[in-house]
Amino acid sequence: MTRPFSGAFERILFSCRWLLAPIYAGLGLSLLLLLIKFGKAAVALTLVAINGDSAQLILGLLGLIDISLMANLVLMVILAGYENFVSPLDTADHPDHPAWLAHTGFSEIKLKLIASIVAISAIHVLEDFWEIETTPDRVLAWHAGLLLLFVISGVLLALMDRISGHK
Repeated sequence: MTRPFSGAFERILFSCRWLLAPIYAGLGLSLLLLLIKFGKAAVALTLVAINGDSAQLILGLLGLIDISLMANLVLMVILAGYENFVSPLDTADHPDHPAWLAHTGFSEIKLKLIASIVAISAIHVLEDFWEIETTPDRVLAWHAGLLLLFVISGVLLALMDRISGHK
């Protein structure tokens, strides 16, 4: 008697996964914003390459790398999240289909995410060290401390995955 209600309720819950689709579409639009930001930074970097010094050029390049890493991170979350939590992507026959997508589970997404955050944080700390004369010690300490916290978090996540039996 309770099974028809239970089955209908479970189908409704299972259908709720589609509520994530607009979130992934919104993240897709955020890639456009990152592209605009990248273009603006690239134009500014061109002017720095012509008129600025090499330190400014290196800092500008670090900024472009930072935007690139963030875009990669967003794309990875979109594709792997949609594939894992909403619906399989029907792109296996596409020549540009990423090889990692078919076998990337939540555990791998988590580790890739923390690795990207560590890389982005490391770029910010490197920028701070590059401008060490003008960066307050307190800011430098906080950024370095956060980087260390992210690294430790990544190591702990990897250890938890290994302990729980994930590859």
